[in-house]
Amino acid sequence: WGLLLLAAALGATAAACCPAPCVCDNLRAHVLCLNGSLTAIPDTIPELTRKLDLRGNSFTVIPAGAFLATPYLTHLDLRHCKVERLEEGAFRGLGRLVYLNLASNGIALLYQESLDGLFSLQQLILEGNRIEEIQPGAFGHLASLTVLDLRANALVYLPDMIFQGLQVLRWLRLSHNALHVLGTEAFAALPALRRLSLDHNELQALPGEALARLDGATRLDLGHNPITYVAEEALAMASLRHLFLDHASLQDVAPDAFARSPQLRILDLRENQLQGLPPLAGAGGLVRVSLDGNPLLCSCLLRPFHKWLARARVQAEGACAAPPALRGRSLDSLKSPEMRCSRLRPPPSPTAPPEQPSSAGSRQCPRGCVCSPDFHHGSCENRDLRDIPRHFPEDTRLLDLRENRFRTVPRDAFPGLKELVSLHLQRCSIRELQPGALRGLESLVYLYLTDNHLSTLEAAAFEGAPQLAYLDLDHNAFTRVPAGTFRLLPNLISLHLQHNAIGELVEGDLAGARGLRWLYLAGNAIRHIAPAALAPTKMLEKLQLEGNHLSEVPTAALRGLPALSELKLSRNPIKHMGDGVFLPVASSLQQLYLDNMGLERISPHAFTGLGPKIRSLYLESNKMNNIPDMNNFTGLEILNLQDVPFHCDCQLLPLHRWINKLNLCVGATCGSPAEAQGLKVKLSTTFQTCPGWGQGEAGETNPNKTKAASKPSKKKRLGKSPARGFSKSRA
Repeated sequence: WGLLLLAAALGATAAACCPAPCVCDNLRAHVLCLNGSLTAIPDTIPELTRKLDLRGNSFTVIPAGAFLATPYLTHLDLRHCKVERLEEGAFRGLGRLVYLNLASNGIALLYQESLDGLFSLQQLILEGNRIEEIQPGAFGHLASLTVLDLRANALVYLPDMIFQGLQVLRWLRLSHNALHVLGTEAFAALPALRRLSLDHNELQALPGEALARLDGATRLDLGHNPITYVAEEALAMASLRHLFLDHASLQDVAPDAFARSPQLRILDLRENQLQGLPPLAGAGGLVRVSLDGNPLLCSCLLRPFHKWLARARVQAEGACAAPPALRGRSLDSLKSPEMRCSRLRPPPSPTAPPEQPSSAGSRQCPRGCVCSPDFHHGSCENRDLRDIPRHFPEDTRLLDLRENRFRTVPRDAFPGLKELVSLHLQRCSIRELQPGALRGLESLVYLYLTDNHLSTLEAAAFEGAPQLAYLDLDHNAFTRVPAGTFRLLPNLISLHLQHNAIGELVEGDLAGARGLRWLYLAGNAIRHIAPAALAPTKMLEKLQLEGNHLSEVPTAALRGLPALSELKLSRNPIKHMGDGVFLPVASSLQQLYLDNMGLERISPHAFTGLGPKIRSLYLESNKMNNIPDMNNFTGLEILNLQDVPFHCDCQLLPLHRWINKLNLCVGATCGSPAEAQGLKVKLSTTFQTCPGWGQGEAGETNPNKTKAASKPSKKKRLGKSPARGFSKSRA
């Protein structure tokens, strides 16, 4: 009867309500306005329309409330409409919409409220736009979404918790972007995810820490990324069954790389640079390994893997590329005695400059190195070289020189490599970068100098590399930030100086780093940060100071950082927090880490200024027995209060009431008195003797009731988040 009434209503008003140049199918409640010249959403579309197809028009902007006149829509197609901006509240009123297609437009930014009101949406297609940034909370209202398609955009970085709110998402498609940095908790809020597509990006290493949050994912697509190596226990995904690492740049896989993914069944390693594989320890569930398109060397070195295949009953797809006698033979047809090792010519002396190939017309590559014309990669990894090789192809984009013994990077060390984007010099015993060392690397974006012996750097070393954006100096011997080093790096975005021996930050250390967004200083010995030390970094978004020797919050140094959204102070010996310590960054801060500090007392006004913008607050494993009033923290999505010895007396009653009204599981337990020890603060009965207990618990108006607790639309399923804390959940 409902359908008959709907058809009758549409039929009665068809002539009057169907706008030109649209076509209305009244029986099915469909309206098509295809490839027209519409520049605004028509306001005369029949109110009872369920499917609206507006492909091929020219809207540019979808304004707030654009579809308020069609509240019964279930399907909306806006492909190829030249849309550049979705205003906040653009789809408000479409509470029945289950399918929204915005593919092939020009959207560059998703605002926090752009998708507000779409609480029934199941599929969101944003493929083929220009999305470079997603504001935190953009997906927070999409509690029913199962498929999110962000393919073919311009995403470079995924921050932590960016998909918060997508509690039932099953497939996340991020293929064909430019992703090369993933926050360690980028996927922490996706408990139902089953498939993740990260193929065709710029990931240079397997993002194991970020992927470990996906306990339920069964399929992972990482093909067509410049990943050269899969390290020991690199992938810890408990439910993973299908892993695709095809068409990457793999040269080696550690024996226990997949030991922490026990359900793995299918491993696709096609079209890489693998000459062989070791026996894959711990991968007892494997059924098939695909190695087609790899230059497999079927010598005695491959025997252990070949025997493991037979013993584990794993099907292997692939054929020998060498030696000549076995070229073309499939792996499953080989017998162990056929896989012989002939006497090998000794490698060239590591002190002698590598020579060019002698054969005329061949693609140049230093002797002893491997150059891939298809991927524009060169590698001389772990060749015990003393001098940096030369004569790489001019179109080389990734150069891997890890684990050699260069000691010094001399002037003009990389001639002719104008297209080089990524340079790997990890674990090379480097003590010095001479002035002009990187001259000519005008396209260089990534420089990895981890695990060397550098204690100082001169700005002149970076002359001629103006595009450098990511500089990794972790695990070196710096005792201070190399002052003035960054004045020739105007595009520096990310600076890693973790696990050095830096004792303080002083004014001038970061001079010239005006574009810096992410500063990683964990694991040093920093005791003091001068008030003006961070002043040049006005665009700083993330500051990680965990594991240092700070005894107080560096409040003065935080002034002038209007964009700071994440501050990590974990594992610093800060025992007391005074009033207003976060005021300088209160308007921007979203993630605050104060865990494992031995914190004994927090002033009642320590959090002054902080409030609705805070999304994550970590206070676990401290020693205080109470916390300040946080009624203003209405936007909290994660609050971790585990291992804090709360004293559950009447002074804690406001916290007890506040926790009971939150849609969060916070892990707070009583440390005292004795009769309450070990009980959840939320459930402790010690508060029942407090004055006003009955009034507060009788449901009367309570001034401490938070907005987060009063909005039904914010409630989500009960369940512990895969993140360090806990996510919003249904009571």
